[in-house]
Amino acid sequence: MPTFRTSQPVSAADVTRPHLILVGLPGAGKTTVARAVGEKLARQVLDFDAEISRREHVSIAELFGSHGEAHFRKLERALTEELRLMGGMVLSPGSGWISNGDCLALLRPPAKLVYLKVLPSVAMARMGAAAAERPLLQRPDPLGEVRKLLEAREQLYLHSDHTVSTDKMTFQQVVDDIVALARA
Repeated sequence: MPTFRTSQPVSAADVTRPHLILVGLPGAGKTTVARAVGEKLARQVLDFDAEISRREHVSIAELFGSHGEAHFRKLERALTEELRLMGGMVLSPGSGWISNGDCLALLRPPAKLVYLKVLPSVAMARMGAAAAERPLLQRPDPLGEVRKLLEAREQLYLHSDHTVSTDKMTFQQVVDDIVALARA
């Protein structure tokens, strides 16, 4: 099975620049914003869920269903360990990555951490029908689950270098703010 390092261009491994890591709730816009920021900064973008799904040859929902959350968190941590040897990327981990043991400590410092803050109701609206595909939201009250996730993780998110309220800014303002932070 190819690793990220062996399946991506060498330019992704610019160890002279710190990673830029976007964190926040499901529906905060991590993946979409990461792509736009990566394009503006001419940096490689890595969505953790997409990479893990590619490596395991199953969707994240199938992975959770067949192996459980603990196995998924091990895969997240292994990917994070690989990224220690690289730099300069825009990273979009899943919303629970920040609470996964010492994952954050593996990359920070020097990585810069940006919290994409969003109200749970706005996050749910953004996800729409896709929320049903998210393993941690497949419960009778998905909005209640997002609120619980925020309550459990917000103190970790608030240790970020920068917080961007994505429900109070336009998409372009969010991208421009993060690009400015990365260039500072």
